[in-house]
Amino acid sequence: MTPRSIATVCLSGTLDDKLSAAAAAGFDGIELFENDLIASPLGPSRVRRRCADLGLSIDLYQPMRDIEAVPKEVFEANLRRALCKFDLMAELGVDTVLVCSSVAPHVVDNDELASEQLRVLAEHAAERGLRVAYEALAWGRHVNTWEHSWRIVRAADHPALGLCLDSFHILSRTDDAAGLAELPGDRIFFLQLADAPRLAMDVLQWSRHYRLFPGQGAFDLPAFLGYVLDAGYAGPLSLEVFNDVFRQADPHRAARDAMRSLLWLQEQHVIRTGCAEESRPPAPPQLLGHAFTELGVGGAAAGRISETLAALGFTHTGTHRSKPVQLWQQGRARILLNGTVTEHHHPDLAEIGAFAVESDDPGRSAARAEAMKAPILPRVHAPAEADLAHVAAPDGSSVFFCRTGFDGWLGDFAPARADVELAAEAPAPAGLTGVDHLGLTQPFDYFDEAALFYRAALGLDIAAETEFAAPYGLVRDRTVSNDGETLRIVLSSTLLRRGSWAPGVPDPQHVAFGTGDIFATATQLRRRGAPILDIPPNYYADLGARIGFSPAELDRMAALGIMYDRDEHGEFYHLYTELLGSRVFFEIVQRVGGYRGFGAVNAPVRMSSHRARRLALQPPA
Repeated sequence: MTPRSIATVCLSGTLDDKLSAAAAAGFDGIELFENDLIASPLGPSRVRRRCADLGLSIDLYQPMRDIEAVPKEVFEANLRRALCKFDLMAELGVDTVLVCSSVAPHVVDNDELASEQLRVLAEHAAERGLRVAYEALAWGRHVNTWEHSWRIVRAADHPALGLCLDSFHILSRTDDAAGLAELPGDRIFFLQLADAPRLAMDVLQWSRHYRLFPGQGAFDLPAFLGYVLDAGYAGPLSLEVFNDVFRQADPHRAARDAMRSLLWLQEQHVIRTGCAEESRPPAPPQLLGHAFTELGVGGAAAGRISETLAALGFTHTGTHRSKPVQLWQQGRARILLNGTVTEHHHPDLAEIGAFAVESDDPGRSAARAEAMKAPILPRVHAPAEADLAHVAAPDGSSVFFCRTGFDGWLGDFAPARADVELAAEAPAPAGLTGVDHLGLTQPFDYFDEAALFYRAALGLDIAAETEFAAPYGLVRDRTVSNDGETLRIVLSSTLLRRGSWAPGVPDPQHVAFGTGDIFATATQLRRRGAPILDIPPNYYADLGARIGFSPAELDRMAALGIMYDRDEHGEFYHLYTELLGSRVFFEIVQRVGGYRGFGAVNAPVRMSSHRARRLALQPPA
């Protein structure tokens, strides 16, 4: 099995914290970052023993900087420094050191000198049974591409001198890394993997602050890995990720996320190449859509949401046989209201605590999630009740796997009232057909982790990240969905950790329901007194200028609170309810043609309208 390694620089905490987290996540080895050792109270021999006790190898010692292409007297000092580090490496039990291409101002642009000095360094390393892995930094003063570093290593021609290939340093400069496959595999001493978003900025700052784990960014890492493996590389797959968020997160959580990224990356390589599978997780079953959304509600919010659901045309069809949970249905849309609220919760609590996805094989969905480091959570249920497997998403909500109509979970709900009473009192449907998407705002620290979770654990596709300006700062959006887009989840987050789109409403959430005729649906909702969010006249004046709707059309949309967007594929009509309780609101949408977005252009207007409505409802001070 290919060893999996992680650089200690990826994780927060002391060296011992990092080692414990890496081992608990299932890594085989580490790259030991020099600063972590320097700050540790553990001596090198004790670090070696600690790693051995945890089942971790030390695969790389790094970094050794500004060694080559320097004046003679500088190189003599560098060599003394290097020999001390070689002795340290022997005590640690690590046989490979990372040497970065020089960035110092006194470095000269002389490949022959660089090769000569690296050869001398390699000779000293070889005398101790060590190796030197030379890496081209993307911001190296003279050597900043892998091709250039290879020319220098090849010219030095020493068996103890090889390459370290870092996906960030390579892919931040070029999208074409196919030439890596032509390298001799025995000269690739080490492989470091990192993803990143595509940013137009100084590459050093990009590298130091915005790297991501594989699967979270925009780099084509499966192709990159394929080229390196095609070359014959047989060493560890190691993560080296500099990221401000990861470096202050719980190291155990970050290490699990890191391991999930490597599992996903290896699986993508297997899928692309058709090579022999290596402990591949269960393939993701087909996900068919949204089965139910469960709202945790306090006493005050429960009444408000129940009234709103009734006004939206939902029927209270069942009550759970052993728990205070109501089932509300319309078409294929199902909402559960869970009144199990602990004392510390506010009575106005309203949040999406769980949701279920339809899977053609719920057992395999659960097994895959577990293999992707999302363990199945314990769940209390009566003997005759359905045993639905569920896992925790990064934001703390639960994701259930089910197959409605086959696993019997609907049978856990007793009819809410006698059939005759139900027929007489049930509100007429309002044309809602099912759940179009869920909107889940993520805590700032978990946004990238959440994208990878849904991609790896559930097997969903992930869209490119977008941003829009909102009343309280920039908002990041990323959508995950299945192939047929019958299951869509929009992940959002503010760019500032302290940000929220309205005071008192951290991390808002919503459920969007689909309809085939939003004007007919909206007319019914207004007639029934549904708490539809009013949109300011300025919005419709701008819409008329941009789109060219007639005054009569604009008046009708304004009266119903309907907003609009379009793209090259189709059109999108949507409206919102007021905020219901602490965090939740509903949305009604109609897609026309091939529109695939979510009306993000209208989100700032919706946010301002929600805030204005909340302020209007607050009692005077």
